Amino acid sequence: RIAVLTLNSPKTLNAMTVDMGTEFVQAVDVLSKEPGLRAVVLTGAGSAFSAGGDIKFLRSRIADTFDGNVIAMRAFYSRFLSVRKLGVPVVAGINGHAIGAGFCVALACDVRVVSESAKLAINFTRLGIHPGMGGTYFLPKLAGFNTASHLILTGDTISGGDALRLGLVQGVHKGDEVRDQAILVAERMAFASKIAVSESLKTLRAGDEAELPAALQREAEAQAACYAEGTDLDEALTALVEKRAPK
Repeated sequence: RIAVLTLNSPKTLNAMTVDMGTEFVQAVDVLSKEPGLRAVVLTGAGSAFSAGGDIKFLRSRIADTFDGNVIAMRAFYSRFLSVRKLGVPVVAGINGHAIGAGFCVALACDVRVVSESAKLAINFTRLGIHPGMGGTYFLPKLAGFNTASHLILTGDTISGGDALRLGLVQGVHKGDEVRDQAILVAERMAFASKIAVSESLKTLRAGDEAELPAALQREAEAQAACYAEGTDLDEALTALVEKRAPK
């Protein structure tokens, strides 16, 4: 009834790569064939939920063409957002830091619980790049335009407690309790009427069918423009690896 999907590359803080995305799609495909599936919990292995897009992947984008990057980024988003195609509620168990695209994937889930020690950021502008992975679509829906504008344009980091205060999560827990708490939420959904939950989910997501693809296309084109410029992103990634402030 409940499946747990785990971003499983703890040595890299579950940084998101094309290979991880391919494996993620395969796992979603397996789950899609489970007739008794009622809800999914998405979490991360180790100390982090996800550190976001893999640095090597991001740097490699600078060498691609604008059109090539639009295609590549739309494909990258679709891999990790494929969990929404299962047609069952998705609960994010944010067990640790969720940064960039990692935070965006958590925002794309239907419900979220978070570790009290987690740091959360949609920090793309700090890296010289436009947000992606649906962040500019889901964050305003959840937190409102003003809060979303502040977090996106500053790239500021917030705590689990901040996320609760802003209405981004439904609960804050100790890190080692987050997975179990997410499962408890999923179990309550699974206990409710299957048809009622399914139809309610369709209603809650109804606007997404028309609006989300356009938002993802805009993000892909905006990211492609940032890759084409390249200078700010290259310096930000170098500074990140060298653990210093960008020049």
